[in-house]
Amino acid sequence: MECLKLKVASHQDTFVALNWFSLIQAKYETDLYPLGIYKNNKMIGFILYDFDEDIMKWSMSRFMIDDKYQKQGLGKIALGEFIKYFYAKHGKLTLYTSANVDNLSTINLYEKFGFIKENIFEYEKDGIKYKEYRMKL
Repeated sequence: MECLKLKVASHQDTFVALNWFSLIQAKYETDLYPLGIYKNNKMIGFILYDFDEDIMKWSMSRFMIDDKYQKQGLGKIALGEFIKYFYAKHGKLTLYTSANVDNLSTINLYEKFGFIKENIFEYEKDGIKYKEYRMKL
């Protein structure tokens, strides 16, 4: 329930799927791994990573920090801890992620950790067109 209450800022709504959707996916699809991001035993964010069968590589498919906890450096800490966790669990494999081309703050964050833009891909979901960078670490 804690995860379901997390929300991004309204201008970020189109950048990341809703947490309830991610949790349902993780329940019924294999190789999807949800992780909570905590500060002082309070959930402040969410990560979902998976083995992406479309690209046959590991991917951090969801990363969000609740609006009330943004702009405090917590996303940077969480991303760093996730990368350490991922490498400890899976070895030093290539990790992919994606970011909406208009989501400059997230792109900058990913680039600070060494993710590089590999290509741009487009897709449509529920009548909405999306354009994202695929990035790899």
